[in-house]
Amino acid sequence: MASSAGLSLCGQALVVRGGSRFLATTIANSDDDSLFTYDCSTAEEKPQENKGEDGQPVEKGSDTILASAFSESGSYFALTDDSKRLILFRTKPWQCLSVRTVVRRCTALTFTASEEKVLVADKSGDVYSFSVLEPQGRGKLELGHLSMLLDVAVSPDDRYVLTADRDEKIRVSWSAAPHSIESFCLGHTEFVSRIFVVPDHPELLLSTSGDGTLRLWEYRSGRELHRCPVPSLQEPDAPQREKRFAASRITYCRQDGWVALLCDSIPVVCIFQLDVPRHLLVYRQQLSFQHRVWDVAFEETQRLWVLQDCQEAPLVLYQPVQGQWQSVSEDDVLKKVSSHLRGNWAMLEGSAGVGDSFSSLYKASFDNMATYLHKKEERLQQQLEKRQRRKSSQPGPNGHAKKLKSGDASSGC
Repeated sequence: MASSAGLSLCGQALVVRGGSRFLATTIANSDDDSLFTYDCSTAEEKPQENKGEDGQPVEKGSDTILASAFSESGSYFALTDDSKRLILFRTKPWQCLSVRTVVRRCTALTFTASEEKVLVADKSGDVYSFSVLEPQGRGKLELGHLSMLLDVAVSPDDRYVLTADRDEKIRVSWSAAPHSIESFCLGHTEFVSRIFVVPDHPELLLSTSGDGTLRLWEYRSGRELHRCPVPSLQEPDAPQREKRFAASRITYCRQDGWVALLCDSIPVVCIFQLDVPRHLLVYRQQLSFQHRVWDVAFEETQRLWVLQDCQEAPLVLYQPVQGQWQSVSEDDVLKKVSSHLRGNWAMLEGSAGVGDSFSSLYKASFDNMATYLHKKEERLQQQLEKRQRRKSSQPGPNGHAKKLKSGDASSGC
């Protein structure tokens, strides 16, 4: 899976990543104009060079950041890169605490609610935990799936680890004994791209999939509460044709239960509202953009930040006005952060050409009956041709193949 640019918000801290670099700044409306930047290509620890079956070195990583996350309080930030490294930071003030090697390239990571561990999910289906309190400690294998993991989450009380895989499953495991499975949330018909435990309603889970649905679950019982098809995700001015979409981001705002959904490679953001008493997801609005949208994130004050592929306006800010989300044109914080991004646009340029990062995960479909009938027709044709060749070469009375002279067939004697 390719990795495009990303946006993370926690409290007053904002991080934008692209390629092998990220920058961190504050969205506080103050004179604090500090900026922290980091480049993974300068990270010290490199994994040992592995060799393939032919004895030749395997392809080295590109140092591109694959996944990143804040801890709950925002005190820590972690990322994994294409060179199989987990890099841990303290954010107050920003400082790199450790660079550790992971076994395989990772697809997602999260902190436990206690902020004592980082959980890392990888392409082979395994989840490893790494200590935050002991930044140099080695990883520990916690659980595994038989297929690629695409996301990992934890419950707010740290009792459960939730994992989503390519084979349409969401698994709920006990943190203290990950081999003990509490439940499965089953129903998606394609890979599960993202999962999100609702923080102020910790019994609820949101999930998205390549099947084009957003679903609400009571995850401890594995019960699906609501299924909501993602509406009319057609690119502007594109010909009407069937196309499959997977959500690449779920972000949530506690105020009024807003849910923003970003779908992979489509310049629209869908806004829903969580109706907890009725266990419903209510579709409210679709925001359309002229440029590719890389990521979205809510801030605590009920504003939505949108990161897009546009150097002149890399960030767009939205806020609700009488129930409708509208863009904010004049905002000092937006201008400050956008200025930082324009000055560091080189780190985002590599994300401009990144294509459908989930397109390779769809299962190939085959029409078995059509294939069978086609092969049957080919066999019958071959048998017919074989009989005709055998008949035409049938031997005559003298042992030679009988050849009909022209006119013999019609002479009658």
